[in-house]
Amino acid sequence: MTNRKIQYGVIPPDADGEFVACMENVLETYARPYAAAFPVVCMDEQPVQLTKEARQAIGATRAHPTRIDYEYERAGTACIFLFAEALLGWRSVRIRPRRTKVDWALEMEALLRTRYADTEKVIVVCDNLNTHTPGAFYEAFVAERARELVRRIEFHYTPKHGSWLNIAENELSSMTRQCLLGRRIGSIQQLCA
Repeated sequence: MTNRKIQYGVIPPDADGEFVACMENVLETYARPYAAAFPVVCMDEQPVQLTKEARQAIGATRAHPTRIDYEYERAGTACIFLFAEALLGWRSVRIRPRRTKVDWALEMEALLRTRYADTEKVIVVCDNLNTHTPGAFYEAFVAERARELVRRIEFHYTPKHGSWLNIAENELSSMTRQCLLGRRIGSIQQLCA
């Protein structure tokens, strides 16, 4: 009997012009030379279910590994926002209780106000989730401020069924496998730590 592994992912549709157009747009964006005034920033987000132990774990001994009960308590949800500027090797992870248009706009505004305060325009690569739109800024800020922010962003969307083209999604996937997988995290504070 052979042990076969299955790799799950999304297989791009054949002969889909929209897919190819978005893919080429994203790849051309990544091929741009570094320009401090026009940084290329990838972003992605991921919801996380918070769970805590229902019973105290039994510590490891020489005879047994640490024993943890199967039962757990739900402790709400949170959302991880990850931003990555691949050409500089920079990344930032932010945690919020929710994942709404306003939450996304507030995170983007914080980047524009702090790290990218002196840039002319930030080139943003993201998936086409309904929260990642210029309109989100108008839900979070007064119209004048929203317009100022939108003018400083150039959006590039990954194709539907092609979000794996987003460097931030790959970073988030690695972080999830290395830091979160198989752990029970019971609070936003613990998730941040």
